[in-house]
Amino acid sequence: MANHYGDVELFGVRGSPYAVRVQIALELKGIQYTYFEEDLRNKSDLLLKYNPIHKKVPVLVHNGRPLAESLVILEYIDETWGNHPIFPQQPYHRALARFWSRFIDDKCLPAILKAAFTANEEERQKGTEESLDALQILEDELKQKFFGGESIGLVDIAAGFIAFWLPAIEEAVGLKLLISQKFPKLSKWSEEYTNHPVVKESLPQRERVVGFFKARYASIIASK
Repeated sequence: MANHYGDVELFGVRGSPYAVRVQIALELKGIQYTYFEEDLRNKSDLLLKYNPIHKKVPVLVHNGRPLAESLVILEYIDETWGNHPIFPQQPYHRALARFWSRFIDDKCLPAILKAAFTANEEERQKGTEESLDALQILEDELKQKFFGGESIGLVDIAAGFIAFWLPAIEEAVGLKLLISQKFPKLSKWSEEYTNHPVVKESLPQRERVVGFFKARYASIIASK
């Protein structure tokens, strides 16, 4: 699809769940963009110029104007390109989508990372309990094929970490959170989401992600 709204650039890292969110939104809408792969150990001058506050990915640059933070970028993309809406149309449901996306970032992800990558055993256990509680809340919230109904929406894209990165973490560190018997709807959703053609094409190589998490886990164990 031709891009009638000017130049679009995305600065990201292949393994970043936050950068992949933006890629998926762009691909769903058929937006042409130029992708720049960043090395976060040696950040480019452009990345530092466009995101001087957080100095991290993703950064979307549209006609020379940069935006940071994945959820902010997703909202901008949806308001700028009207085809294949990823936000609900009604204000109440739009507000709910924002709420659940923030819940995923503020509650789910920190709990999962605590459960997987904290050296202190008591804190790891606490993280596991918090993760299971958060996953149960999402299980109860999932009413249709996707959180966005019959097509992928904002909450699905935000929850991509749970669908793809969480199983990789589980494999890497020997953790089990997303149990299909306990969370049947969430497990089925994870399969549907990661097998969606656009999502599948945007995801990084699983082996590399597992390897990254194994190395991270090994360094934490070694430092105990």
